[in-house]
Amino acid sequence: MKVMRTPDAAFADIADFPFQPHYTEISDPQDGTALRVHYIDEGPRDAQVVLMMHGEPSWSYLYRHMIPPVAERGLRVVVPDLIGFGKSDKPSKKSDYSYARHVAWMRAWLEKLDLRNITLVCQDWGSLVGLRLVGEMPDRFAGVVLSNGGLPEGGPAPRAFAIWRAFSKWSPIFPIGKIVSAGTKRGLSDAEIAAYNAPFPDSGYTAAARIFPSFVPFENNVAIPDQKKAWAVLEKFDKPFLCCFSDGDPVTRGGEARWIGRVPGTEGQPHTTLKGGHFIQEDDPKGFVDCILKVAKA
Repeated sequence: MKVMRTPDAAFADIADFPFQPHYTEISDPQDGTALRVHYIDEGPRDAQVVLMMHGEPSWSYLYRHMIPPVAERGLRVVVPDLIGFGKSDKPSKKSDYSYARHVAWMRAWLEKLDLRNITLVCQDWGSLVGLRLVGEMPDRFAGVVLSNGGLPEGGPAPRAFAIWRAFSKWSPIFPIGKIVSAGTKRGLSDAEIAAYNAPFPDSGYTAAARIFPSFVPFENNVAIPDQKKAWAVLEKFDKPFLCCFSDGDPVTRGGEARWIGRVPGTEGQPHTTLKGGHFIQEDDPKGFVDCILKVAKA
């Protein structure tokens, strides 16, 4: 496959992301193509890992307000960019991507770093990929903190999501920074919008961002059997599993009901409703951090 890499110069003007970049190369399991994964790695290397996973169409920049306060509590904070996003490599064709391939890529990255004792922190596609990883290798995970995401296994798409899916597929313009801003309650500054646009210098870099919504397994999606396998594991997952959905996301509001009681680890947890929109990391980072610190222990 043809792989694109956003030039470092595209990120040069971002003033509020002071983290040292780290890179690991993996091989695509289908054709062996080398792919470089970018990630942030802050805090003590021998501490419990807090794995923060972003979604669509964002990148690790989304967690910039949350990384320092968690690392300062003596935890190791690892924040990757999914393939196709951020500073990670970007296969150029929509046909290069699939849900299964994304899970395989992130599994290869996680295994290469040999991360263990992980608290997964996830939202949006960070949950669709991250929770599949929990389903495939539960022994590596010590807990989960889930906000504004899920693990669909068929059924009708929520109306707000169906509209978004159609827009991502058909709209002639795809203003990523403004899309993220529209998913917040506070709105983003021009500089923040520019930071979300930075990984995508032109439309040739946006294949993943364009195709991702079509992979969410509603209706009769090909991924449903794999989702059900993951759910079978999660229905026995008795480690801490805390839900902190926001009150202002039209797609996932109330989504904690699908988890609390079904996953054993949700029992007795201080489930919380955060204040904000879909990208809760922008609207209520402190509330999200407080939830993480109730699960992850230094």
